[in-house]
Amino acid sequence: MQMRRSRLVGLFAAGAMVLVACGGAADDGAVDSADAEGDTTDADGGGATDGEEFDVFALLPQGNDQPYGTTYLPPMEAKAAELGINLTITNSQYDADTQASDCEVAVASRPDLIILWPAVGDTIRPCLSAADAAGIPVTITNSDVNPEDKDLTEAFSGPDTYGQGAASAEIMCDLAGGDEIGIIMVNGLTGNSTAINRESGFEETIEAECPNVTILARQPGDWNKDDSQIAASEMITAVGAENIDGAYAADDTMVAGVIDAFIARDMDPADLYITSIGNTFLGNPLVSDGSLDGTVFQSSSWDGENAVVLAHEVLTGQAVEDLFMPSVKVTADNADDPDVAPEW
Repeated sequence: MQMRRSRLVGLFAAGAMVLVACGGAADDGAVDSADAEGDTTDADGGGATDGEEFDVFALLPQGNDQPYGTTYLPPMEAKAAELGINLTITNSQYDADTQASDCEVAVASRPDLIILWPAVGDTIRPCLSAADAAGIPVTITNSDVNPEDKDLTEAFSGPDTYGQGAASAEIMCDLAGGDEIGIIMVNGLTGNSTAINRESGFEETIEAECPNVTILARQPGDWNKDDSQIAASEMITAVGAENIDGAYAADDTMVAGVIDAFIARDMDPADLYITSIGNTFLGNPLVSDGSLDGTVFQSSSWDGENAVVLAHEVLTGQAVEDLFMPSVKVTADNADDPDVAPEW
């Protein structure tokens, strides 16, 4: 297996590719990407200029059941058709056992390649090992595998999740200036690589660039608004509202819950320093109305399209490296910029 390298993709690319990437789970309620549990979606190719076609399984943890997947899938399928890739898509709904079963089916089908978006990062090594033993290359999309599993994959495409956390921290540092402030932190699903990387990126950047910002408490919000509101409320009680000057949440869905928790305690979000990641349909208005000071743009369409671009590079024998989305900061200054218009 070749060594993995990385490159940062520019803000504008050919084919009207949209800027930038949470890939985390959105909210409750799951329906398969084919709108029926257990079904698969086929995007038959034939558009490749050289006439060569490939069979690819895409093992995803979400699809049309969640806002991100709804806007991730169409560009993925369109690019597959353009490049002559016959794409079979599964949706495990973030269930590790379901994704393991999907992987068994994929490996038994002997496709030319597997695209994998890990449902739970620390459970996918058996899938990777099975694909490797069968000689099937695997590329990773949206949420990268754990470091110890990278030797079983070809490359990754998706958000620079560490960089997203770092960018959100940089916004926080700018807001705080040199003032000593205390904040609470709401992270994503425990064990999820996106959650781990965003937490590390945020915390390590705070430590390096603005140690005057102190993280008073942290809890997982599991990519869920209601859970995040509960987690934030518990931390407000534990730490004391008078000691809290702001908050960081690892995505806009969770930060909306945090903001609701502040409001429920008669704490005006406009008086606090609050940052997040996503610039979603939920988060962008919060930036515009002053409840959220800053977030980091993530494009679901970029994510879906480049998952196939990377797969095609591997299938056609090109030298591959990781494809990272730029981590573009969104504040009140550019929240209305069309280049960072929310997609999900």
